[in-house]
Amino acid sequence: METTIALQWILACYADDVPENGGACIKHGDEQIAIYNFKRRGEWYATQNLCPHKQQMALSRGMIGSSGETCEPKVACPFHKKTFSLLTGACLTGDECNIKTYPVKVDEGRVYIGIM
Repeated sequence: METTIALQWILACYADDVPENGGACIKHGDEQIAIYNFKRRGEWYATQNLCPHKQQMALSRGMIGSSGETCEPKVACPFHKKTFSLLTGACLTGDECNIKTYPVKVDEGRVYIGIM
């Protein structure tokens, strides 16, 4: 028997609150969530804000870009330069510290994050 967990979409912020090609942070319960407006790609992403390498709340201030031949969207921690996939949360610098990702949708200028 397969269990399905429904997403709860929460209003995180307004699109204007997140800088183009940059990130911002919101707090939901005990979690800090980084939201990225990847304007160059026309895409939005969300991840945990905590960089697992040194346990610093910093990823929302990281640089976003694309990685490798597949042009996978990524974020680099502003302190340690560890890079993480914005799609899967996998660490792209060979370490075994992944991050949590969240689905994002934007509707009429409002940014929503899917929480389980």
